[in-house]
Amino acid sequence: MSDVNIRVRHILTIIMLLFFLPACSSLMSSAGSKVADNLSYAILNHNDPETVKDASPAYLLMIDGFLRDDPDNASLLKAGAALYSAYGDIFIKDKLRAKKLTDKGLDYALRAMCIQQNSACSLKDKTFEEFEKIISSAKDVSALYALGVSWAGWIQARKDDWNAVADISKVESIMLQVVKLNEQYQDSPLRFGEGQGRGDGAAHLYLGVLATLLPPAMGGKPEKGKTHFERAIALSGGKNLMVKVVYARQYARLMFDRELHDRLLKEVTDANPNAPGYTLMNTLAQKEAHELLESADGYF
Repeated sequence: MSDVNIRVRHILTIIMLLFFLPACSSLMSSAGSKVADNLSYAILNHNDPETVKDASPAYLLMIDGFLRDDPDNASLLKAGAALYSAYGDIFIKDKLRAKKLTDKGLDYALRAMCIQQNSACSLKDKTFEEFEKIISSAKDVSALYALGVSWAGWIQARKDDWNAVADISKVESIMLQVVKLNEQYQDSPLRFGEGQGRGDGAAHLYLGVLATLLPPAMGGKPEKGKTHFERAIALSGGKNLMVKVVYARQYARLMFDRELHDRLLKEVTDANPNAPGYTLMNTLAQKEAHELLESADGYF
């Protein structure tokens, strides 16, 4: 399973921006400030990922500081879980540092889940049967989503450790429960105008990746993955270009479907990346789309 690196990096980019920023905005807005709302909107619509990278550590420290005074604040824990996991995977190349950051992210997510559901305390130590029973009874979508995101980031930072990789099935169980409860989650409050009220379907994107890790002969379920990718595109209204990039990379390449691969990627490169709430994401998507198209002849 050489590609057990489940390409969480690009998906976590989505999660960091669509989960953490709205959560943080809500927390700060409840304190009577609109600064975070404006800042979140500016970041989501920024076209320079390096600027976002440089700004992220300030958020990490801010969350830690808030949690020192309010350690059982589930909303803060979920926001911190998403950011630590995303930052550790997306921007940190040093393996030891990435492990430390994603450790913290998963710890925050597990603490949040425990606060929201008593039976979920010590979840990491449960047998898989116990784990599935607890997850299938969980009702807090935001806690589940934060946990799935953080666990995926934790696995990504340990992709050479088969004990960690074995937890992929747990991430799948979590995301399936998210879809069952609300397939449109996470619906960002930063969606203005035409797209307001439409969910992003990020859990479907995760499930699509998980289903296309392996070819059919080795237990993969690419057609199920294709269904999830198509649903994620529909739920975002086609505005999230990264979904098409992941679809092309994970499914079209796995199935050696050059026609689908090139069509999806050309749709991305030809699109206008500027869309409310998606500009930064789409900038990253277009960069990878060009890279995948350039390498297509050698792959196919």
